Amino acid sequence: MKLYLDPGHGGSDPGAHGNGMNEKDITLDIALNIQTILTNYENVQVKMSRTTDQTVSLTERTNQANSWGADYFLSIHCNSFNGSAQGYEDYIHSSLSDSSQTAKYQDTLHKAIVDLNQLNDRGQKKANFHVLRESSMPALLTENGFIDNEHDGALLKKPAWRKQVAQGHVNGLVKAFNLKRKQEGAAIIYRIIAGSFKSRENANDRADFFQTNGIESFVGAITISGEQWYRVQAGAFSDQENAEKRLNEVIKAGVKDAFIVKEKR
Repeated sequence: MKLYLDPGHGGSDPGAHGNGMNEKDITLDIALNIQTILTNYENVQVKMSRTTDQTVSLTERTNQANSWGADYFLSIHCNSFNGSAQGYEDYIHSSLSDSSQTAKYQDTLHKAIVDLNQLNDRGQKKANFHVLRESSMPALLTENGFIDNEHDGALLKKPAWRKQVAQGHVNGLVKAFNLKRKQEGAAIIYRIIAGSFKSRENANDRADFFQTNGIESFVGAITISGEQWYRVQAGAFSDQENAEKRLNEVIKAGVKDAFIVKEKR
């Protein structure tokens, strides 16, 4: 199953704003959590529209998903409406019938997400959004709370809640596409660590450097000896040989101190 995962907005487009947060940061964190959780499942490939705070046009997102041949397009967003509205809703394209395959996938993901997200259920909806209209595969856009609402904003600020929301999305994908969890003994992940920085800006610069060299990476926060660092990860693999190939690519790009971390999951 090939999933095109699209964290909404990014770079020069912050999306909605409220309670000291930008939508682009929340959507990226939820999407990265989805990607990480899916490493526990067999036969799943994930391609993300962005893994850092970069500008990607709507056309670039759908063109990439279409040319890759994705089986499903999942776009992650948050809502806003003058602080008075709250809750979760999701969208498929307005031209689709309730009996379409896309609508059936929406039914499955919607239930799985609202089971975990602690938000008011605003229902399943349809709209003429670009990513729903121009993607050639079934597509869903999720609106995960209102960033400018006091209740929803308090949840959106919590990393644990964002992981929970990611788990809800994954639960829906698992049911919709009959994904199988990897065997316990085989669940080893090889992560390529390609830099740790005290400055988030420096970490983003490193990730952007990889992006220009065709190497997918993202920035994650980690606490070491009570201090927060920003770690650049240039891939996670279940196969050690593939991890070593990526490490060689990173080193050839000029980052000589990159290394592999082996983790059991």
